[in-house]
Amino acid sequence: MKSPSQGMLGRFAPLPLFFLAFIFLAPAAASIGDQLPEFKKCVEICKYENCGPDALHQTPIPLHRRLLLWTCPSECDYTCQQIITAQRIESGQPVVQFYGKWPFVRFLGMQEPFSVLFSLGNLAAHVYGLRTQVRPRIPAAFTMRPFYEFLAKLGMVTWTFSAIFHTRDFQITEQLDYFAAGASVLYGMYYAAVRLFRWDRPTETARRALRRWTALCLGLYICHVGYLRLWRWDYTYNMLACVLCGVVQNILWCSLAWVRYRQTRQPWALWPVVVVFWVLGAMSLELFDFPPLWAAIDAHSLWHLGTIPPAVLFYHFLVKDAQDVMARSARLKA
Repeated sequence: MKSPSQGMLGRFAPLPLFFLAFIFLAPAAASIGDQLPEFKKCVEICKYENCGPDALHQTPIPLHRRLLLWTCPSECDYTCQQIITAQRIESGQPVVQFYGKWPFVRFLGMQEPFSVLFSLGNLAAHVYGLRTQVRPRIPAAFTMRPFYEFLAKLGMVTWTFSAIFHTRDFQITEQLDYFAAGASVLYGMYYAAVRLFRWDRPTETARRALRRWTALCLGLYICHVGYLRLWRWDYTYNMLACVLCGVVQNILWCSLAWVRYRQTRQPWALWPVVVVFWVLGAMSLELFDFPPLWAAIDAHSLWHLGTIPPAVLFYHFLVKDAQDVMARSARLKA
C-alpha cells in the first residue's frame, strides 16, 4: 500500500508535467515586424532626420523618458512600430510583433505598462503576506517561519525585477528578471521539500538532510546562472529548468495538501491544490497569445494578473498550516 505522499505523486505528476511542457514547448511564431521593409525604411528615415549632429530636426525627449534611457534611435524605433502597426490595422492586415514583443503603447515611458502594474500587484501580494500573515500570525517558535519570511522577501525582489524589465527591456534588466525568477522557482521547490519532509526540525537527522538539500539547491542555482551568464544565454534551457523545478514543487505541495487533509479534514488543507491549478490556469493564457487589447493588455500581462490571488491564498494556507501544527504539538505536550 502506498503512503499518502506516494499516492499524490502518482496522481499529480503527469498533469503538471504535460501541461507545462505543452505551454513552454509549443511552437511560437517568429517575430516579423522588425524585418518588414517598410519598418526598416521608417527607422532609417527617422534617424536621418532626427538623430545625430547633422539631423534636420532634433525633437527634444521629455525628461521622464530620458530618465528611463530613451534615446533618439529608440524613440525612432518605437514611433515607427506605432506607425507601421496603425497602417497595417487600417489596411486590414494582422498586427505583428517587433523583436519578439507586441507593439504596446507606452505610458510614462514604460514599454509594457500593464505588465508593470500587475508585477507590482504581485509585489504587493508578497508584502501583504509578510506583514499581515507570516510575521504577526505564525508563532516565532514554528521552525518553518524563517523559510516563509525569506519566501516573501525573495518574492518582493523577483517582482521588482519583473516590473523593471517590463518598464525597459535591456539585456541587464532581462537577465536580472530571469535570474530572480529562476531563484524564486528553485526556492519554491527547496522550501516545499523542507516543509513536506520536516527538515526544519531541530534533530540531527533533519539538520543533516537540510544541509545536503541546501547545498544541492545552491549548487544547482550557481550552475544555472553560470551557464546562462558565462556560457550561453539559452532561452529553451532556461524554460525547461524552470518547468522542471515548477513541476517538482507542484508535486510536493499537492502531496503535503493530501497529507494535511487526511490529518485535519479541513478544507484549508487543500488550498495548495487550488493554488497549483490556479497558477496553471493563469499560465495557460500564454497558449492563447493575442495582439494586445487597446495596444496595452496581452496574454502575458494577464498571466501576471492571474498570479496575484493565488499568492494571497497561499500565505493564508501557510498561516493555517503553521497554527495547526503548533496546536497539535501543544496538545501532545499537555
